[in-house]
Amino acid sequence: MNTYQNPYMMFDGMTPEEFTFLQQATASLTETQQRYFLNIYGGKRKNPQDIMLVTLIGFLGVSGIQRFMTDQIGMGLLYFFTAGFCFIGTIIDLINYKDIATEYNKKMAFESFNIAKMSN
Repeated sequence: MNTYQNPYMMFDGMTPEEFTFLQQATASLTETQQRYFLNIYGGKRKNPQDIMLVTLIGFLGVSGIQRFMTDQIGMGLLYFFTAGFCFIGTIIDLINYKDIATEYNKKMAFESFNIAKMSN
């Protein structure tokens, strides 16, 4: 019986693509650096379901919150002032919410990797 649990599976909404990316990205880190990476990445990572729920709020008149959450301030302002491009952009984001979260999480993984790599 295998009692080993992969530490990456503790994140909610983990996609196979993100799981593979994280394993490859952290393969060169020591065990201490990997733990440090997990702490940093866990605080920065966005759950795809959270992105979807915030995108749904865009239909209530507050469009663009999902873009603010993923550090796309310019797009967030544009969505806010144009009602999500008359809801067309909001509908597209609702369809692509997993891609938005994956793209953001990859950037945060790269940033977290660099911070963990500099630690001892």
